[in-house]
Amino acid sequence: MADSRGLCTLTDGHAGNVRQAQSLARALGGEAREAVLAPRAPWRWVAPRLLPGATHAFGTAFHHLQMQPPALAIGCGRQAALATRLLRMRGSRAIQILDPRIDPSHWDLVIAPEHDGLTGPNVLTLLGSLNPVDDAWLADARAAFPSFAALPSPRTAVLLGGDSAHYRFDAAAFGRLASRLDAAATTHSLMLTTSRRTLPGVVDAVRQRWSARANTLLWCGAPDGPNPYAGLLAWADRIVCTPDSVNMLSEACGTRAPVQVFEPERVSGRPRRFIDALLRHGRVRDLADGQAPFGGEPLRETARIAAEVRARLDLPGR
Repeated sequence: MADSRGLCTLTDGHAGNVRQAQSLARALGGEAREAVLAPRAPWRWVAPRLLPGATHAFGTAFHHLQMQPPALAIGCGRQAALATRLLRMRGSRAIQILDPRIDPSHWDLVIAPEHDGLTGPNVLTLLGSLNPVDDAWLADARAAFPSFAALPSPRTAVLLGGDSAHYRFDAAAFGRLASRLDAAATTHSLMLTTSRRTLPGVVDAVRQRWSARANTLLWCGAPDGPNPYAGLLAWADRIVCTPDSVNMLSEACGTRAPVQVFEPERVSGRPRRFIDALLRHGRVRDLADGQAPFGGEPLRETARIAAEVRARLDLPGR
């Protein structure tokens, strides 16, 4: 039987998966323990399918967790799907974020983005990804980065991703993006951040092009100080994103700023389906359309999903 030790999030430690699991846990109003999984062979290759000995797939710490399972386990990613499946067999209520690629009935609930195309009686779908961005989160971010107020308005936040299976963001692509941003350089402050996936050559090009520009904030890694990502979202009057990351776009769209996507026509696969949905909803526009301001309701799916989780699993309110 699951004990009363509350809520536990389980991920492979990848930032996007951690952020989604923790965002749902916070929205459910509980204090969550965090478990980072280190799967062993052969289970890391076949997760979330069960093989003999799967209870030992994640080592001693997870074995102890199975002996005293949490009341509610939230996992994100394929490795976590095996862990949440095992905990459910021990009595935990189990929520799996992202398509586990096997029958969703192995979990109490599966939460998947619409662009995955997963359906089922226990599947909850959302536009984009779970994230913490709401008015309170943005207010905290403004308070944490008050110096950004000194940058003259309008402020354009530029969120740079990197290479993926669906989009090539290399030095040539950056050059195309920079040419479009230069059109705003005389009137906008720029607040620009790279990501872990940004190619070193692109990072070098960013520094070379804009490090000496007035009214510009650059963050390309730890040597530039604390990561200001939350502050960029909170202080932006406009946000420009590369098209490669569903998580990054979802968080940008959680703000009240207009969001423009660079080269949406060049991306493929699931990110393209997500961007097409955002375009249909009017929440984003193509950067090539110019700087004309536009409205759009913030994309705040996490609170809605958390409310449905509480109703489906008969959990107490916040």
